[in-house]
Amino acid sequence: MFDGDDAFTDRSLPKVTIELWRSDAVVLFDWLMSADLNAVPITHPPEKQGLADLLTRLEHETDIAGVTQEQIDTARHEVARDMGW
Repeated sequence: MFDGDDAFTDRSLPKVTIELWRSDAVVLFDWLMSADLNAVPITHPPEKQGLADLLTRLEHETDIAGVTQEQIDTARHEVARDMGW
């Protein structure tokens, strides 16, 4: 399990804690796993790094990495139903 204590982690930097609806996290994780981060429009390289860091956290600090395609499809349906736009 990823403990955040590696050569690239600066423990002195402030941290933020967020809560996501599980379905949002599943959909976001699935997208991040399939997205070509080199093709995602960014204005500064740390934006891409932030997405990569988010993917790493979702993958190693939650149980989301083990979801099935059926669970992904269900999560997409739940998120789409709650979009309101």
